[in-house]
Amino acid sequence: QVQLVESGGGLVQAGDSLRLSCAASGRTFSIYAMGWFRQAPGKEREFVAAISRSGANTYYADSVKDRFTISRDNAKNALYLQMNSPKPEDTAVYSCAAVQTIVNSYYYTKATSYNYWGQGTQVTVSS
Repeated sequence: QVQLVESGGGLVQAGDSLRLSCAASGRTFSIYAMGWFRQAPGKEREFVAAISRSGANTYYADSVKDRFTISRDNAKNALYLQMNSPKPEDTAVYSCAAVQTIVNSYYYTKATSYNYWGQGTQVTVSS
């Protein structure tokens, strides 16, 4: 198993930057593909970004492409989400998730593919 703890959320103004972190403990971090998801009040959870076990492949929702960057440091057991130029519509609880096996790239974007979840961190973007 792996335990995930997010940090770095808070209140940010539109156009500023924010970096979320996800610290992993337990089994070897590098065996997990990782993803970021978010959920706004009254809305369903949605995919934000994902990264393969080695970090060689990344995937983004169209709504955050070219603004957000997902990365990982396997030596530090850490996952990151750099949020540049955030918008008010990015306001949500952001959660990181892990899965050991992903069959193909399609499943990176599906929350049901992931076995382990953090508790989430609130991000609020003011206009």
